[in-house]
Amino acid sequence: MNEGTNPLGNIYISHRAIATIAHQSALESYGVVGLAAKNLAEGLANVLVKDPTLGVDVHYANNTIEIDLYIIVEYGTRIKSVASSVSDSIRYQIEKALGVPVQRVNVHVRGLRISDMD
Repeated sequence: MNEGTNPLGNIYISHRAIATIAHQSALESYGVVGLAAKNLAEGLANVLVKDPTLGVDVHYANNTIEIDLYIIVEYGTRIKSVASSVSDSIRYQIEKALGVPVQRVNVHVRGLRISDMD
């Protein structure tokens, strides 16, 4: 959990809030079809309850954030470009919203999906 202090009190930012920002930013990026579960247990849990932080792992230490992101890329797009774009977008959005530096964004491509032809 991230903490900040000001004259009026303390500010606490949860890992879940950071993961939600990263999730939305990833879905808005070009070439990303969706996010994938990190493991089988998370995949089964998502079937039961829709989680807005699916496919995002947040690690916070020493006033820096590290994010692991598991995405599904649209077939026919350049995977390296999509992963780089997603990483830059997430870093920008989190640093803009929170004012805390993002040390690393690790993008794991879990699959490719062909989008609808219509």
